Amino acid sequence: MRIPAWPVHRKSPFAKLLQIRWLGQFTDGLFQSALASFVLFSPERQPSAVSAALAFSVVLLPYSLIGPYAGIFLDRFSRRNIVAIANIFRAVDLIIIAILLKAHSTGIVLTLFVLVAFGINRLILAGLSAGLPLIVERDELITANALAVTGGTIFVVIGGGVGIGFKNILDHTFGGDTSDATLVFLASASYLLASFLTNRLTRMQIGPQHHEVSTEIKGWKEMLEGFTILKGHGDALRGIFATAIQRGGLTSLTLVGLLLERNTYNPPNNPDAGLRGFAFALAIAGVGIGLGSFISPLGVIKYGRHKWIKFSLIAPIPFLIIFAFYPNEAMLITTAFFVGMFGQSVKVTNDALVQTKIKDEYRGRIFAFYDVAVNGAIVGGAVLAALILPKSGISKLLEFLIAAIYLITSALLLKKANFSAHSHATN
Repeated sequence: MRIPAWPVHRKSPFAKLLQIRWLGQFTDGLFQSALASFVLFSPERQPSAVSAALAFSVVLLPYSLIGPYAGIFLDRFSRRNIVAIANIFRAVDLIIIAILLKAHSTGIVLTLFVLVAFGINRLILAGLSAGLPLIVERDELITANALAVTGGTIFVVIGGGVGIGFKNILDHTFGGDTSDATLVFLASASYLLASFLTNRLTRMQIGPQHHEVSTEIKGWKEMLEGFTILKGHGDALRGIFATAIQRGGLTSLTLVGLLLERNTYNPPNNPDAGLRGFAFALAIAGVGIGLGSFISPLGVIKYGRHKWIKFSLIAPIPFLIIFAFYPNEAMLITTAFFVGMFGQSVKVTNDALVQTKIKDEYRGRIFAFYDVAVNGAIVGGAVLAALILPKSGISKLLEFLIAAIYLITSALLLKKANFSAHSHATN
């Protein structure tokens, strides 16, 4: 087996992109830990599956409505400039959120500003993913995606852990909501730093390429053109849907873990213990995600994209079934590890597939659509969990449903006759 190509070279633009992405996602973890503490792990706010699912829906669905349109801008204007400006805008938005947290606000105003923050985040990640093929060689793409996507996910987990650690320190001096507000202020400063780092790339270094930028503004028609291109590459489209379905199942499992740690494994009147337990489970899942990125390039080289995506979707099923019968903390952590590891294998492999098949002229729109599909599945997974789970988080039915959906997706959507791993790139 040949060794996957290594994309990080001294002073390479890819190394600069990693710094931008990883710092931003570390900050995402810091921000999300403050929100989770404020909304789901406060003594006066005991969550149910419905409230947790509503939180997922609120932060993801609005971007799903505007994401494809935002993708047009990624194919028309400097992606570097869009990422830099978006980080500044996000920093300002977080300052407002911090002020609202300090004022103990839980209403519609806070919700709207949180929506803006998450929407901007998805735009930034879509822009960085769309520009990746312009700064690495084709044979480096799988490894580059493994580093970018998985490293980013690990940094989200690290940011969350750092946030929880800071909160425990701040709680000794300030009240809970003030501690959360302070964390969000720190996150705002970190986003400003990410914006500064973005300017180390040249203006058009991550695209779009000058000769591919259309001078005619066609609005919604451009989105339809991008989707038409994607339909012409069935393997990429099926890979996107498979990734989305895997993420939906992972979201359902996340809600199971949240409720178990908050209401069953730990006393409901001790939310800090629940938050620590949930953070530990996420950290173990993060280790699995890191390992998934390491094995993906090797798996693709040995078995090919189709077989590796299909295997990675099926592999966690036995752990889901065992966890359904033995819903203890050890099995939760074990299941989270393997679902995270193989789920990341699916995503890393498919990201590289999309990047190699789609021309840069359409790539911003395609990755925006990709995000919308994943977001929709995440909301679907959250809603499914909300319909099934009791407050305790214990339910055999949900784990069996996730396993069945993964198996059906593998058998039908990823059927070899419908999934060509060797179709030509867009002409």
